Amino acid sequence: MRIRKLLGLFIGLVICLPVLAASEMFRGDHPDRYTVVRGDTLWDISTRFLNSPWYWPEIWHVNPEIENPHLIYPGDVITLIYVDGEPRLTVERGVREVRLSPGIREEQLPAAIDAIPMDAIRPFLNRSHVVDRDFFNRAPYIVAGEDERVMASQGDRVYVRRLADGEEQGGYSVVREGSPFRDLQTGEILGIEATHVGELDLMRGGDPATAQVLSSNREVLSGDRLMRIPREPASANFFPKAPDGDLEGQVIHVLDGVTQIGQFDVVVLNLGEEQGAEVGDVLAVYKAGRRVRDQVTGDRVTLPEERAGELIIFRTFDKVSFGLVMRANRHMAIADIVRNP
Repeated sequence: MRIRKLLGLFIGLVICLPVLAASEMFRGDHPDRYTVVRGDTLWDISTRFLNSPWYWPEIWHVNPEIENPHLIYPGDVITLIYVDGEPRLTVERGVREVRLSPGIREEQLPAAIDAIPMDAIRPFLNRSHVVDRDFFNRAPYIVAGEDERVMASQGDRVYVRRLADGEEQGGYSVVREGSPFRDLQTGEILGIEATHVGELDLMRGGDPATAQVLSSNREVLSGDRLMRIPREPASANFFPKAPDGDLEGQVIHVLDGVTQIGQFDVVVLNLGEEQGAEVGDVLAVYKAGRRVRDQVTGDRVTLPEERAGELIIFRTFDKVSFGLVMRANRHMAIADIVRNP
């Protein structure tokens, strides 16, 4: 009899474990329903329900009536439901805004909400590049501007060398050599920032070839390099998730000249595609423990790490990636540690 009771207790515990684990993901003050409004992000909504927003994919229940459940719009209702006893979140399509004009009935659908604040990362999605050490030795470059001008801007012609034979006409990004990204432990150069200067259009081939500056955010100079504008922009459709494998690295650089790292700042990590980093991966940030002197023994002691917040990877390269700080409990700095949340 006692064995049967113990066995029954064990089976009941095993059955309850998934429910308990799923329940622990939810905040104690989570709502049962939430109506999405303009300006919301997927991260914001996840934070309303979950202690850890990156678990969103694991507790999501697909509504079969929704053609694409990954697209959430203002007016949609996020609802907490139970599936086989486990808490899950699902979406119900809300009322769409309809605008009428004389003689024409036109329905304008609002854009789906962003996963994270796109304004914070938009400048880094397509206009920031990381290249290898040899790029600037082999890339086409501007040799001169027209009429002996030292600098060129929108509408000016420039002359380009080192284009491949038969290079087709079209658009190029103008980039300038920026900061090298070094591994803080080994000193290895993991990549070099190719700073966006502007865009130009190749008008006529030859050596030198002729091009026209289409736009610029600073003066275009002789020696600036060219790289093809990618046909497909960097993906902006991603969802926060825990990494598929174990990741651990460091913050090695901060973009945009920021010194004190806080929420919505963009950082560079020494983790890239070669290390398994993927767009959408969420990592926890830890302040490296300070070295202090023990006043009693005189020893040097390293204090424990302190969790400082979380970031999400939004762009990856071979050996580095760009991350956006989503939550900051304290100031962060270069050399802080990142790992699975």
